[in-house]
Amino acid sequence: MDIKRQKFLVFGLSKSGVSAAKFLLAHGAEVHIYEELDSEKIRENAKELAELGAIDCARTNRTDECDILVLSPGVPINHPLPVEYKKRGKRVIGELELGALFVKSPVAAVTGTNGKTTVCNIVSEMLTAGGVENRLAGNIGTPLTAEADTLGDKIAVVEVSSFQLETAHLFTPHVACVLNLSPDHLDRHYSMENYTFLKKRILKNMRESEIAVLNYDDAAVRAFAENAKCRLVWFSAKEKVDGAYISEGKIFLRGEYVCDESAVNLGGIHRVENALAAMCIADAFGVGTTEMLSALKGFKGVRHRNEFVRTVNGVSFFNDSKGTNTAAALAAAESMRSPTVIILGGKDKGEDYAPLFNGLKPTAVKGAVLVGESRFKMLDAALKCDYKNITLTNDFSAAVKIAAMLAERGGNVLLSPATASFDMFGGYEERGETFCKIVEGLYAETEE
Repeated sequence: MDIKRQKFLVFGLSKSGVSAAKFLLAHGAEVHIYEELDSEKIRENAKELAELGAIDCARTNRTDECDILVLSPGVPINHPLPVEYKKRGKRVIGELELGALFVKSPVAAVTGTNGKTTVCNIVSEMLTAGGVENRLAGNIGTPLTAEADTLGDKIAVVEVSSFQLETAHLFTPHVACVLNLSPDHLDRHYSMENYTFLKKRILKNMRESEIAVLNYDDAAVRAFAENAKCRLVWFSAKEKVDGAYISEGKIFLRGEYVCDESAVNLGGIHRVENALAAMCIADAFGVGTTEMLSALKGFKGVRHRNEFVRTVNGVSFFNDSKGTNTAAALAAAESMRSPTVIILGGKDKGEDYAPLFNGLKPTAVKGAVLVGESRFKMLDAALKCDYKNITLTNDFSAAVKIAAMLAERGGNVLLSPATASFDMFGGYEERGETFCKIVEGLYAETEE
């Protein structure tokens, strides 16, 4: 792509959009910027980009003069602006695709409903332990365009979301991993079929020289093998497969014994599956099993993912704010080893909550505190499932304190909302940080 010969419109001025605009400006492109949301941060971003030479469409009101539309992940592909660009035969790409076009080193891409951030971090640590230089990028926090010019020959370990895959038509990773599939973001994708189609797109351009790492135990992911033109590597906690698997409590990689399952003590949810997937990816880049195990043993976990906060009055508090769908919340609840009170609720994403309440065992999860925009929809689902140990509030701080009062000494309070955070917070990180601060406040009260 000859950037200097094109006019670009960057739609969306949060982290990804700002990164894309800066990347294009640094490469000499004519860049127009556009945003429909308004906040102090967005105004600051627009001002910074304008000072760098971008043309703000908020001033010109001309969004139709550009050749290529760069869409931020937060903007749906069915928004009128990208629809109009496509109708005119103009190109619509995402920040991920833009960055990938300029990355010369191999890319290891990880997608799936749950576990992406954890697996990306484990893979990065395994590569580092094996002497393979790498950087984390993508949905994990650092946009790929922010790394593209300085990667050199380092491996890019990229977390990829379904939002990013909406505009990833040429994206071709060297290794692509699909961890699992369960309903998520249905408020945007409308159906599980559409969501699955987008996830499968990660394999679209891969050929024999590339590798797909797939979860054999997930039927929907297993079906991705159909019509795949790349090499397939599997991971499984149940079957002997060509890849990484567990048999009789032992972990094997390509048929060779690695360690006992008990040696993989990651904690949290999907711990073994995450380790198996990461091993397959690291193996593709030549990392030995000794280095893999060293990384696994030293892995400290991911913030806001089943993160132990502290114990207050004999009750342990866990922050799983990153659990933004029902499958994640249910898995987090199942990972608790003593009676738990779970805090659920937030911005609804169109999911059916019945599987969640049908899966919560009253002996293990003794109560649920429902908070936020989705609380009444959740209450309706809970009652239909005959799950009755429920408290409602629309105050997040009150939800944490109520859960603390309901929990038994020796038990747990788990924040795993099964929803997005945008009804009350700017993101799951802010929600998790707020939870931790409230817990620290409870601890401080006991010390007075």
